[in-house]
Formats: sequence, C-alpha cells, structure tokens
Amino acid sequence: MIRISLCMIVKNEEDTLDRCLSSVKGVPDEIIIVDTGSTDATKEIAKKHNARIYDFEWIDDFAAARNFSFSKARKDYIMWLDADDLLLPEDRQKLLNLKERISPKIDAISMIYHTLFDEHGNVVTSVRRIRIVKKIHDFKWHGFVHEDLTTEEPYKYFDSDIIVTHKKPEDKMNKAEEGKTGRNLQIYERHLKAGKELSKHDLFHYSRELHSNKRYDDAIVYYEQFLELEDIELQHRLFVMHKLASCYHIIGNIDKEREITFESLKWDVPHPSFSCRIAEWFLEKEHYAQAAYWYEQALNDKAEDTWLIDQLPFRTWLPHKQLGLCYFHLQKYHDSLFHNKKVLEYQPNDEATMKNIKMLEGLI
Repeated sequence: MIRISLCMIVKNEEDTLDRCLSSVKGVPDEIIIVDTGSTDATKEIAKKHNARIYDFEWIDDFAAARNFSFSKARKDYIMWLDADDLLLPEDRQKLLNLKERISPKIDAISMIYHTLFDEHGNVVTSVRRIRIVKKIHDFKWHGFVHEDLTTEEPYKYFDSDIIVTHKKPEDKMNKAEEGKTGRNLQIYERHLKAGKELSKHDLFHYSRELHSNKRYDDAIVYYEQFLELEDIELQHRLFVMHKLASCYHIIGNIDKEREITFESLKWDVPHPSFSCRIAEWFLEKEHYAQAAYWYEQALNDKAEDTWLIDQLPFRTWLPHKQLGLCYFHLQKYHDSLFHNKKVLEYQPNDEATMKNIKMLEGLI
C-alpha cells in the first residue's frame, strides 16, 4: 500500500475546506495545509482534521505556493486538491482501493476533473489532470495561474477512472467564480507590468482569462500569438482555435469564425465544437439535411477522456436539440421525436422541448 501526503494551498476557505477534507477521510496519511493569508476560520477547520499548517506569503504565484506545499510532504506520494474540490463516496472508495493495489512502479496517477455543472447537475466541462505523484521524482509546478505539474524525469503514469468534483457552495458559486476570474487576470497583468515574459503555458491561460473577462479583442490578439508558436500540441491548437472562433462569433465577425472552423479540418478530424459550427452554417441557409449530417458527427464523437477542457454540450444536448429541428423540417418526425426526448435527458424542464414532443406525438 502506498502512503500519501495531501498538500493543499488555501485562503479563506471556511465554507468548503471541511467538506473537502471530510470527503477524503482515510485516504491521506498526512494533510499539509499552506495558508496564504486567511482571515476566517480556515486554520481552525484544518486543525480539526489534524493537518500540519504552514503560512506562505502570497507573491502572485500559485506555482510557488504549491511547490512550497509539496516541499513539506513526508510520504512517498503526494496528492493535491483545492478546497472547493471533493470526492463523492464512490470515488473515495475507488481511491482507497487504488491506494491498496497500485504498483510501486507507477510514478503518477491521473484523475478526471469535473469542473462545471449546469442547473440540472449535468457535467458541462471536464478535464483529466495528474493528482498523485511520487515524491522522489521531484515534480514541480509551473505557471503563475492555472499552474501545471511537470517533471524532467521520465515517469510511468496510470489513468484512473476516479473523479474529482469541483463544487462551490450553491449560494456563493457565481460570486466566487467571478471573483476568481478577475483575480487571475489581475495576477497576469501585474506580472506583465513588471516586465515578465509569458511562457507558452501562461500565454495559453492569459488568453483564456481575457476571454472570460469579455475582453474579446485582446483575447483574439493573444490567442493568435499562441497559434504562431512552434511545437504546439494538436489538442492545444484545436482548443485555442475553438476559443478564437468563439471570440470572433461574439464580436460579429462571422467570416473569421468560419475561416477558423474550416482551417481546423486541415489539422484533424472534425471535433464536436467545429461540427456544430459547420452545422449552424448550413442551418442558417435552411439546408437541413446537411446540417443534420454535421450535428450527427458531433454526437458520434464519444471521447470522454481528455487532458484539455472538454465542453460536453457540443456532443450532448446541443446537437440533439438542433437535430430535433432539422428532422422536423425534413418531415422525419420519428427522428425528431427521438432527439427531442434525448434533450430532456439533459434538460428535463425545457418547456420548448416538451411542447415539441407533444406536437410531434400528435403528428405521428
């Protein structure tokens, strides 16, 4: 059985820390909490869970804080979580089982990270991240914000099916996410003002922060700078092309959005987001059969395991909803009914879809 140090960095997390630590009870053999300036009951909650607590002066660098937390680990393996993460009971049990049986030859363990949910509890975004690493391999964090865990040594990793769930308290969710987004952008811009250069990793995430803060023209500039870099991994290129196309759509430059969409097909098979964009193009022209083809393409992509953020609506309820429309116009009422019913699996209270189903059942 491996022994695990759980290392966390926190600040003012009294609303979530107890839930997080309770959800992993029995998994870590020690808990290390690095506090970057809490003024609430965070430290008292950490003490309740027998955590070792260290203070760290905040320097606008999440990687520095995380590396400090890792330096305090005394066990052979290190696991990391954020205070607003948790393991559901079935995932906690999976991790306990994995802890018992994992081969000591494995140097890192990845887990699936569900990061965003809709009002019905459906997963909207998901990503795979390394969560447990062997201390001896000296894994280090890099990046001011949205930090990444890497090592220069070769290592063997295991992709587990364990899910880490990111969840803010319901009454504070929107406010917390908005605050985090603004904070992240400010950190990047303070570093830029100080004359620091952005790495490829930082450029990727700075562009996304500009996008999230609705600074679309600025985001376009930095997305395009990223795409000009050498040795970009294909998944990163396609993700940024999707985000760039989204920015152009928002500012009303539909020609550029379509140019990027068709450019994506030069690099890989159509990804769901681009399949939906192509489908929309045909739908606008009322070419329903062609639109249906591309929406079906989006549904045919079954990839559920990615190291980049996977936006599930593009291969779940969205193409189903639009296929319901396309097949209605093509007078394929049974197909339209099928896809409308699929929408309700994701959006059970969607009034428009329920009306469509009632109308289609009457027609059939």
